[in-house]
This record gives sequence, structure tokens and C-alpha cells, in this order.
Amino acid sequence: MSLSEIPVPRAANPVETVEHVAAAHGWSFARASEDELTLVISGLWADYQASFTWMGDLEVLHLACAIDLKFPERRRADMTELVSMINEELWIGHFDVWANDGLVMFRHALVLTGGATPSGPQCEFLLATAVDACERYYQAFQYLLWAGKSPREAIKTALFETRGEA
Repeated sequence: MSLSEIPVPRAANPVETVEHVAAAHGWSFARASEDELTLVISGLWADYQASFTWMGDLEVLHLACAIDLKFPERRRADMTELVSMINEELWIGHFDVWANDGLVMFRHALVLTGGATPSGPQCEFLLATAVDACERYYQAFQYLLWAGKSPREAIKTALFETRGEA
């Protein structure tokens, strides 16, 4: 029998750690089930709905963070291209286009094999990474959808950084 086949008991459901973190910060949250917690985080540009889901069969704590904007079917190819360009810039996590729903999601996962339990700081970092990515690229999505910009124009706007002082 290999080490990976030896069952390791898990002390608690990892979603409980997320619940403790959310409660400590005073964030609004709800348990959709034993294995899922959803919370709403206010950002500079929008409110983001983040769902943490424990996938026991994979031993993964999955995070999906929805951006509150829908895209029409006619802009699907442009949105897919923009998301692809954005993902080339990311080191952690990625954006997905959910074409059937017309949504953009940021997704990331924390692998907890062998009975590992997430820490509060790990859960906070996972959420902060998602919100930071959504905030950084929110305007690119807006420029594409509402200003009619091309994917390349939209990402250039999002990646523009000012330097120095005025």
C-alpha cells in the first residue's frame, strides 16, 4: 500500500476555517451547505460574491469569485480573448468565462491533501488574491463591455500604472 492510499483523518471541514475568518472580520456570509460558504466583499469598483467550496474527493478548498457584470453573447469572443490576455499576467489563480451565464469568475484552489487543514492567513490570502485580481482588471472588463474597446485596448488600460507624483 502506498502512502497516498493510507486514509488520514481530517480534524475539521476546511470551510469552518473560512467561516471563522469571515466572522472575525465581520463579513456577511452564509453557509449554502456543509461544504460551501458564500460571502460578499466590497471592493473599490464593485461588490464581489466569493464562494468557498470544500471538494473532499479532491481534497481541495476551491474559491470562485464572481464579478457582478454580465456580457452579451455578441461580446463572448472578445471577453474570452480579454480573459486569456489577463490570465497571461496572473501568477496565482485565473479568470474563467462562463459563457452559458454570461459571467466572468476568478478561480483558485488550495490543495489540502493528506488531512492538511488551512490556516486563517491562508484563507485570507486566497480571498485577498481573488479580490485584488478582480479589482485590478474590473475596468478592463468595463472598457470592453461599456466603452466598446477591443480586448487589447481594454487590457492596456488596466495595466497602465502611474509613476511619481503630480
